[in-house]
Amino acid sequence: MSTGPARAGGTAATPPAALARPAAAGWRWVLVTAIAPIAWGSYYFVTSHALPADSPLWGAAWRALPAGLLLLALSRRLPRGAWWWRSAVLAALNVLGFFTLAYLAAQLLPSSIVTSVMALAPVALAGFAWALTGARPTARFALGAALGIGGVILVVGITTGGLDWWGVLAALVAMLLNAIASVLAQRWADGPRPIDVVAWQLAMGGIVLAAAALVVEGAPPPVGWLGVAGYAYVTLVVTGLAYWAWFTGLAHLPAGTVGIVGLLNPVTGVLLGVLAAGERLGGPQWAGIALVLVGILIGSGAVSGRARPGGRRPRPARPSRPR
Repeated sequence: MSTGPARAGGTAATPPAALARPAAAGWRWVLVTAIAPIAWGSYYFVTSHALPADSPLWGAAWRALPAGLLLLALSRRLPRGAWWWRSAVLAALNVLGFFTLAYLAAQLLPSSIVTSVMALAPVALAGFAWALTGARPTARFALGAALGIGGVILVVGITTGGLDWWGVLAALVAMLLNAIASVLAQRWADGPRPIDVVAWQLAMGGIVLAAAALVVEGAPPPVGWLGVAGYAYVTLVVTGLAYWAWFTGLAHLPAGTVGIVGLLNPVTGVLLGVLAAGERLGGPQWAGIALVLVGILIGSGAVSGRARPGGRRPRPARPSRPR
């Protein structure tokens, strides 16, 4: 006889605690992923207040190379086989392309416009994931993305007068490059740990950026203690920790869900302005922040009980054995 209740067909009933475990694990990875956009949201504030603004290549190199070398020392692994060219591709997209174009867009456009363009990332991530991995967006994701993007527009505001369309193009291409790199990293998640993938691309991209900076801009600009502290924060937190969290999320969550969590980036930037610079928010901005949070909750709700990236689904429950 069977020692416990069983469903029709001999399948043991699933305890409520077992049903709760996938949902709890999914939200754990959402929280880990959220580290990245929260850290990135502080980048423009730190850059404008602590770092030199006339050396963009050195700024990008100091952001990427030390973080890459530190993570490489921690991972103690070098690329093998196909991961040499894969790392080079991710470095070209994420470090050389994204870092450079994002800086250019920040110089040509108000931060609110750059943030609004970057807010299209969930749609781009979901689209590229559909095209490259076959992960079709769900209606729940579409609703969460729409609410989140609408909230970002309310938070940062939109103006169309006097826009530099080269800056808009730079921001759009930067967002698309980052989205492609994120989906490719998820598709290629066949062995290396997230810390390895991040270390390889940051080190490769950082070396190229440092060489380009030396040729184009000359010696690194002198900085004081505030600049040293700023570079340390950007290297360790905004780049090393944030990129590890981002790629860890991509290893455990659908790409579209990771993109929706990324909407915390502009919200963090606005809230940091309130807390550190004494800025004030109006009613529409607070409503926008609420919409972003609701969008993240709705769009990320699909992580519980869903298949993991790469098409792997949970194993069905085994039939109970009669005794």
